[in-house]
Amino acid sequence: MRIGVIGATGTIGSRVVAEALARGHDIRAFGRDTTGAAAAETRENITWTSLDVLDPEGIAAVLPGLDVLISAFQPGNAARDLAVTIERSIADAGVYAAAARALLKALETHPRTRLIVIGGAGSLESEPGVVLADTEERLHETLDSVGLPRAYAAAVRGHRDALNVLRTSNRRWTYFSPAEDIAPGERTGRFRIGEDQPVRDAEGRSRVSAEDAAVALVDEAELPRFVQRRFTIGY
Repeated sequence: MRIGVIGATGTIGSRVVAEALARGHDIRAFGRDTTGAAAAETRENITWTSLDVLDPEGIAAVLPGLDVLISAFQPGNAARDLAVTIERSIADAGVYAAAARALLKALETHPRTRLIVIGGAGSLESEPGVVLADTEERLHETLDSVGLPRAYAAAVRGHRDALNVLRTSNRRWTYFSPAEDIAPGERTGRFRIGEDQPVRDAEGRSRVSAEDAAVALVDEAELPRFVQRRFTIGY
């Protein structure tokens, strides 16, 4: 397959790239400025292109030939400076919905291309019908538990808004909500899949490694199970 990855140098995006290359796919890697990444690249079957995720025309121009476009967009690069990404996400929480609208607009001219958007866990339901992002006390407790500032609630709601934008579309989109606690770790290939509620372990934790998130994302790219739906994973 030919897979495009927006945010290809980020924590999850870079692992999606590595996972997809290991499975023999051709990768088009996108970012705000890919000059340095392209110059340092030594792997085969990957090309780097600079791209503005808020520019529908620019996105549409790179879609020809792609089977799937995976967006791991973040305002900033959490892999390089998490604090800056958190600060930017809080300051401009509306950027997630804006990016979703731009991606959908680009797909109007390429309706067969599938889109997978990596979002947040805050749009998952804390209980049936109750979205975590809409319950301030529980949201703050969750942010405290994963070491994020409570002000990050604005970004959590921004991710929720992006999902709601996708839900109005008839394009071939999929939304991925990672576990509440996601960080670099081990690739086990062993996790459980859920839909609208977090997958929790025996201790009640919603957690997964970024490596296993990449496995789940490439699995979905290869064999779509959640078109026009959201899914999540956890241990």
